[in-house]
Amino acid sequence: MRRSRPSPRPAPAGPEPIAELAIEAMGGEGDGLAPGPVFVPFTLPGERVRAAGRGERRELVEVLEPSPERVAPPCPHFGACGGCALQHWEHGAYLAWKVERLRATLARQHIETELLAPFAAAPATRRRLALHARAGRRDAARLGYKARKSWSLVEVDTCVIADPRLVAALPALARLAAPLFEHPKSAPTLHVTLTGAGLDIDISGVERKSGGLSADSRLRVAEVAAQSDFARVTLDGEVAYLARQPTVAFGPAVVALPAGAFLQATPQAEAAMVAFVTAQAAGAHRIADLYCGAGTFTFPLAALAPVYAADGAAPAVAALKAAIATAPGLKAITPEARDLVRRPMLAEEMKKTDLVVFDPPRAGAAEQAAEIARSGVARVIGVSCNPATFARDARTLIDAGFRLERILPVDQFLWSAHMELIGVFAR
Repeated sequence: MRRSRPSPRPAPAGPEPIAELAIEAMGGEGDGLAPGPVFVPFTLPGERVRAAGRGERRELVEVLEPSPERVAPPCPHFGACGGCALQHWEHGAYLAWKVERLRATLARQHIETELLAPFAAAPATRRRLALHARAGRRDAARLGYKARKSWSLVEVDTCVIADPRLVAALPALARLAAPLFEHPKSAPTLHVTLTGAGLDIDISGVERKSGGLSADSRLRVAEVAAQSDFARVTLDGEVAYLARQPTVAFGPAVVALPAGAFLQATPQAEAAMVAFVTAQAAGAHRIADLYCGAGTFTFPLAALAPVYAADGAAPAVAALKAAIATAPGLKAITPEARDLVRRPMLAEEMKKTDLVVFDPPRAGAAEQAAEIARSGVARVIGVSCNPATFARDARTLIDAGFRLERILPVDQFLWSAHMELIGVFAR
């Protein structure tokens, strides 16, 4: 399989101008920033570079004076693949930049707090991938990631962030995708998760208006899945092949995962986050776990105190409820499928609750934070994949009398600009 080469790219033909630039800082998405402002990907502060293009967004042509923090990217697809943006940066400097970005995001809401040493995911640990497929040979599709700033596909034969078991499965996954192109509008994405039972693959993007896959194509999918020893294959949640129920352990519980269910990207980050949350929850007498998913935090927290667990994803809550029987000896767990945007847990419902844990999607928990602010809850732990919406919700709690005591930064999406966090509040 042909490998894509990283930037810098050769000077473009035609009238596209080339300028020499001094990179002074890093932009929010991981591009180098020169006066103007001008953003140049794959550059670092302190470098002098040649860049092509007009306007704010340019393309790197050549690094004239490299930063001492520049390192060789470990992936042969870096620069073309749209996944990683910062493999060329020495890890300590890269991580310090992400923490300072988090500090600046909080400062925009006039929030200061202690930032603990961050948890940093290692290469080769990611357990879930979204792989895009395009028509190829009859027996194997073209499989990979979207190119940077493009819908084009970069075929990959390795991925340095992924668990090696996912990398080893790439050829089989390409064969699995081959029958998915009966309709010209199909653009499948394989959402692949490594579970305790093996690979769980949920496929989206197959054109359904024409009736979906034919019986022949479904049979071919099932045959490849069986040959490859996949645990389960689903088409937008509908089972196409099932050899074993995919499961995951949350604390002492074994949860049967619904198709396409959310998991933290790496098991190591999940373990670190659970350990931090449960340590901060020590001494609680009654806990509300809001946006609980399938129970990542619910089951470990139930070792400490009774837990009310709510989430808008009914299949995840059903899986959590079913898994309670696998973990005897825990405190009582009360699960509920509940839209926490339209129907947040009210302050009046929290009268006997002394700790709230919330872990919302990227949009944050504005409605729920407003109710927590009205309540008499003593402590709150906020888990967030979006520092900006976390800061907004934190401001709501702080204005109501809470103090943000500390934050654990979590770098779970290695070599990206993305940063997660856990914040601890007390009255």
